[in-house]
Amino acid sequence: MSSAVIQLLVLAGIAIFLILRLKSVLGTREGYEKPPLPMGDSPEPNAPARRNFDVIEGGPDADITDHVAEGSTAADALSAMKMAEPGFHVGDFLHGARGAYEMILMAFENGDLESILPFLSRDVYDTLAEVVELREREGLTVQATFVGVREVTLVAAAFDRTSREAEITVRFVGELTSVVRNQAGEIVEGNPNEIKRQKDVWTFARVMGSDNPNWQLVATGE
Repeated sequence: MSSAVIQLLVLAGIAIFLILRLKSVLGTREGYEKPPLPMGDSPEPNAPARRNFDVIEGGPDADITDHVAEGSTAADALSAMKMAEPGFHVGDFLHGARGAYEMILMAFENGDLESILPFLSRDVYDTLAEVVELREREGLTVQATFVGVREVTLVAAAFDRTSREAEITVRFVGELTSVVRNQAGEIVEGNPNEIKRQKDVWTFARVMGSDNPNWQLVATGE
């Protein structure tokens, strides 16, 4: 096998890895939403039925009521989002939000905000950038390892029918190890052997039905 063919195979493998990685995080349709099944198509044989199928019969939409109380303000907002964009599914959104949480959190810890710029509002980016710049000026570096997400809970949702802008607020409980080192490499904060639990409340926004599939982080809190 020639070296040119080997190089092509290696590049193809890298491309496939990157595509799969992007599909697991914020801003990809597979991460937050899936397109509706085309009319006339049928699911694969033996495929499990979607839990929200009974909405067709006029019953509650389990894709919504699994996450928020039926008849609540959040439920009404999520229902309106689905009407504006039939391919949107709450469960898929939360699955994508889980991956986005790890991606954004670790990019911040590592000071690599440019890699997540498409997924941040300008205000959030500026706030995080100030912290990163302060660490750099003080000669501090962060070494962090993401352990996992213990909780992903949808806490609020809002939808503006005029602008079609949707906002979904999610509470995360994550676990990671983190230490801060000075210029001499000495640990000034944290313990590399101690798993720290971190709680965050993040709000994501997007215009439903738009060509841009990216949800942006527009607000953070605890």
